[in-house]
Amino acid sequence: MAGSLNKVQLIGRLGADPEVKQMVNGKSVARLSLATSQSWKDRNSGEKKEKTEWHRVVVFNEGLINVVQQYLKKGAQVYIEGQLSTRKWKDEQSGQDKYSTEIILQGYNSTLTMLAGTNNNNISSNSSNKNNDFDQTNQENNNDLDDEIPF
Repeated sequence: MAGSLNKVQLIGRLGADPEVKQMVNGKSVARLSLATSQSWKDRNSGEKKEKTEWHRVVVFNEGLINVVQQYLKKGAQVYIEGQLSTRKWKDEQSGQDKYSTEIILQGYNSTLTMLAGTNNNNISSNSSNKNNDFDQTNQENNNDLDDEIPF
């Protein structure tokens, strides 16, 4: 294979208020707990079943952190694009190595779009001012459409 791709796209709801902390280097980091769910009807019983997956999302992009801190709360529906990353850490109690897989929003390949609420805002770290003007025009045109999301 000539290249590779590490990209994650999720639509889900926040399971808790975002957590924003200062790192040792003075920069901020935001952590989100994102739930994605799927539901189906059991063939045998006819009962409705649902499965929820929980995803850890870590935001390093300063612009996105400000938006997360100001506008996102538990239950908010968001669309995110980022990269998968697995980090290794040591459990202080047992001394064993542990692993966490997270979706990282950092740099120019990250997007955070708030889907639910009064304002649908697309905050993307790969948008220039010219793209923001285009997005704002698109949003104004899309506001005329039905508010229901088709998926």
